[in-house]
Amino acid sequence: MCGIAGLLDPDHRRTAEDLAAAAGAMTDSLRHRGPDDGGVEIDAAGGAALGNRRLAVVDLSPAGHQPMWSPDRRHLLAYNGELYNADELRAELVGDGWAFRGRSDTEVLLAALAAWGAEEAARRAVGMFAFAVWDTEQRRLVLGRDRFGEKPLYYGWQSGVLRFGSELRALRADAAFVGDVDRDALALLLRHTYIPGPHSIYAGVAKLPPACLYTWSAEAGGVVRPYWSLAEVADRAGRDPFADAAEADVALDAALSASVRRRLVSDVPVGAFLSGGIDSSLVVALAAGHLDGPVRTFTIGFPDAAYDEAPFARGVAEVLGTDHTELEVRPGEAQAVIPELCDLYDEPFADQSQIPTVLLARLARRDVTVALSGDGGDELFAGYWHHLWSLEPDPEAEAETPDRDGRAARRARWRRRRGPVAALDPGPAVGHRHHLDRLASWADPTAVVRGASLPATAFTDRIGATRFPRRLDWMMELDTATFLPDDVLVKVDRATMSTGLEARAPFLDPAVAEVAWRIPTAERLGPDGGKLALRRLLARFVPAELFERPKMGFNVPIGDWLRGPLRPWAADVLAGLDDDLFDRAGVDAVWAEHLAGQDAAYRLWPVLMAQAWLDAGHGGRPGSTVSVP
Repeated sequence: MCGIAGLLDPDHRRTAEDLAAAAGAMTDSLRHRGPDDGGVEIDAAGGAALGNRRLAVVDLSPAGHQPMWSPDRRHLLAYNGELYNADELRAELVGDGWAFRGRSDTEVLLAALAAWGAEEAARRAVGMFAFAVWDTEQRRLVLGRDRFGEKPLYYGWQSGVLRFGSELRALRADAAFVGDVDRDALALLLRHTYIPGPHSIYAGVAKLPPACLYTWSAEAGGVVRPYWSLAEVADRAGRDPFADAAEADVALDAALSASVRRRLVSDVPVGAFLSGGIDSSLVVALAAGHLDGPVRTFTIGFPDAAYDEAPFARGVAEVLGTDHTELEVRPGEAQAVIPELCDLYDEPFADQSQIPTVLLARLARRDVTVALSGDGGDELFAGYWHHLWSLEPDPEAEAETPDRDGRAARRARWRRRRGPVAALDPGPAVGHRHHLDRLASWADPTAVVRGASLPATAFTDRIGATRFPRRLDWMMELDTATFLPDDVLVKVDRATMSTGLEARAPFLDPAVAEVAWRIPTAERLGPDGGKLALRRLLARFVPAELFERPKMGFNVPIGDWLRGPLRPWAADVLAGLDDDLFDRAGVDAVWAEHLAGQDAAYRLWPVLMAQAWLDAGHGGRPGSTVSVP
């Protein structure tokens, strides 16, 4: 696990010395992501410079040093991630005549890129990764990102120079970088609490989409193209669904167990996050079956029972016999993290669960270097409450469609739980706008972000919604393509990498995704929630009473804190609101509502995180590195 950075100056605007110095500064800014080793390599003739900071996990020897040259020095690779099928790829490459000097997956990826080309190598790779590979012969740069977006990668051209890096701080570390705030991206932050890709907070800087390659050459310029598509997975699955629950259960057990086994391979200590919920409990249960000793598990608790999952995690840990570490976090300790968030997350980010995630990562890092997580279970197996909205009635469609899968009864129970709901518009993209409004933080952020408009995103793609015959399928695909890479995985990546911890997500395996999408809709959702297949599998290991409970999430009482101990901090941040970017009157009105008792934390938190980020001097100025404990 690492951080990567680099520049491409094809017109040689900089000397080789300047190029190396800039790449060195960019790479050093990512030291927290890779505290074990680092390096920079340049091809002065091509104007390319690549850098890497290394967190050694597999093959701790110097044979894994990066950036790595191919034996013929034609290809240069900087890589961040883990290939879980590295052994299989290595065996195939050895059969084709390739020789390896070490055991690192970096060397395997480099050989695969040289032998098969970037698209085929990425397609065959199973893992999480972001990479940059420079071809000195063809003067071609390829940036690549894994299927689900576990590893981040930003890139952008300014004044004829391409910069890229695992975090925006790497781009800022080049003194020539200009970081103008993108007002439209800021509006997206207020609407979603995160900035959906490919947008970033800086104008002219993009996030490389998951499952995509960016290829630059002098002849063709820069081109982004996908090498894998979740929509195609869903389409294939729809044509070949499992015959029944029993068939689905067997396939899920095999795929997820294999995924967990692969993610336990490491030359450093491995553990797992354990909340006591379905996803993390199942990962731990399957991991226990592959280890000789107990799984090391970690959880944090809070004094407020409404936010405390520690008792559930403790119960699961006792049943599974894990080596469990639990830490109760007092409110003051959690609040102390908040001033650090704008630096830890590097780009304005406002998912309130970032606070306990940072604390959990720091706890786990005391004992392990790798931690398995349950991320991806909700997106692939219909685990969010809003997935149950797909059961809400479309009166015209219900009148014409036989109730073959019992959805009417489940809808009735869901309506009784939630009370009356408005009828949704019929048609292929049923509920599109209704769904988006329910998930929005600010309904109209352009009213408070001056000069902004909301750009098109996957959320506004009504045509794309028509690919799916069922609302649930569309919601799940949208969550996997947006909320997962741009919120959930950002939250985990920045929290873990800020302390030199590698997080691995067994649910985010292409084989697991194939299984998940072959499960028929009727087998995904029950009247009280989703993830029916995961529940059945977990029940083999853990008594149902330990996990059959309402979903809690991973949050803190931020609304109460903003009226109480955090009020002076919030008031100070809002007093310094950037009047060029924000309409102060609109924000002050919401702040007054919140102080009067009408909860508006979900609207205030994005504003606070954005302004705190600006106050930290990230508007284009060189960024500081995160200290490594």
